[in-house]
Amino acid sequence: MHRWSELFIPTLREAPADAEVASHKYLVRAGYIRQLAAGIYSFLFLGHRAMLKIADVVREEMDTIGQEFYLPALHPREIWEASGRWSVMGDNMFRLKDRGGRDLCLGMTEEEVMTEIARKELRSYKQLPQIWYQIQQKFRDEPRPKSGLLRVRQFTMKDSYSFDLDAAGLDVSYQKHHDVYCRIFDRCGLKYVVVHADSGAMGGSGSQEFMVYTDAGEDFVVSCPNCGYAANLEKATSRLQALEELARTGDGKPELVHTPGKGAIADVSEFLKVSPQQDIKSVAYMVTVRGSESDKKEALKGQPLAVFLRGDHTVSETKLVGTLNGELAKRSKGLSASDLRPMGADEVDQFFSGPGGYIGPVGPTFAKEVLSSGFTAVMDAALEGRHDMICGANKLDYHFRNITPGRDFQPTLVADVRNAVEGEGCPNCGHPLKIGKPWRLAISLSLATSTPSLWGRACSTSTAKK
Repeated sequence: MHRWSELFIPTLREAPADAEVASHKYLVRAGYIRQLAAGIYSFLFLGHRAMLKIADVVREEMDTIGQEFYLPALHPREIWEASGRWSVMGDNMFRLKDRGGRDLCLGMTEEEVMTEIARKELRSYKQLPQIWYQIQQKFRDEPRPKSGLLRVRQFTMKDSYSFDLDAAGLDVSYQKHHDVYCRIFDRCGLKYVVVHADSGAMGGSGSQEFMVYTDAGEDFVVSCPNCGYAANLEKATSRLQALEELARTGDGKPELVHTPGKGAIADVSEFLKVSPQQDIKSVAYMVTVRGSESDKKEALKGQPLAVFLRGDHTVSETKLVGTLNGELAKRSKGLSASDLRPMGADEVDQFFSGPGGYIGPVGPTFAKEVLSSGFTAVMDAALEGRHDMICGANKLDYHFRNITPGRDFQPTLVADVRNAVEGEGCPNCGHPLKIGKPWRLAISLSLATSTPSLWGRACSTSTAKK
């Protein structure tokens, strides 16, 4: 036991000017941490002691289901290429070369390393199941490091992996992790909520996140106060009510309507005296599609993409990327949200032959020339069954009426690619959904299930992150 007078605890009367989040202010003022650079912090005596106590709680609970490893933070490029994630991780991954010119990275997570060990050392089904975990430093080239320890470039993470004989065994391992996480948070005295989440670059068929509400976070939670449904915004779905369709005009075929200076959905709706729910919104992207890493001659390809959805809805780029990855899996190394960018004005003119604000899925140029040249047109599932809607005519100051999806245009893909909206029906019970706008992500643990077929073994992986 140290005397207080002998300890180094550099307290401050005032918080630093760049400290906006309460936790950041308290940690700095109490002498727990000091910032070395953006998103890089030194843990002083009190801060390090607190982290050790937290790690002890995590370790005690994880030891009831798994075995602790300690893995390197420096990874060779080859294992990340084998999983296909060397390119998928994009700019979030710190990359470097050794003196021999070999590519390395700082580990963001350990799926590749753990699976490399399993592939070489697990030789019989009798050795399964296995649950391995570690508590180690991880690195992420965070684009916006802020909020103290809530968004950093170097952080301590507990990650866990299970190797199971079949899907039933994987479900058992998944539930074990779920229960352990609940006990960890209960012991830490946190009031948390378990929400459905997107698995992201980790992949998998299912994912959950344990969240603690705070004003300092940057995620949104969609929840149902009636049945308890909860999901983050990038994963949430909703049940839509039937809408009254517009009255058909003329012979019911697409009719050109003059809309001078009315390029925005709100302006068009007001001008034509309709609801944005009767409009078709068009969002145009360019997508970077990466070919096989082994084909050095194949450069990155920019491909045009358009998303068509209801006028009052917005695109969920996370859902969109997931949909595209399913479609492009056989001919690319996978996409991330960073591979999407809005079309420039010249590109809009090239692919739509019309200016921004007036583009749409109908028209001779778009229908015949563009769709036949590899253009991907994704229609949100909320447009299925709709008829007599309004959309851009790919012509300055003009829109179309009487547009029926499936009759007047054929999308490449139909999928749920929109963000849920507050007040829409819960997918389980139909009760109006709530979105936690002032409360965002503070602490997240996720569980994801996947089958790493790229590594060629008959085992499944369950991943947990802290």
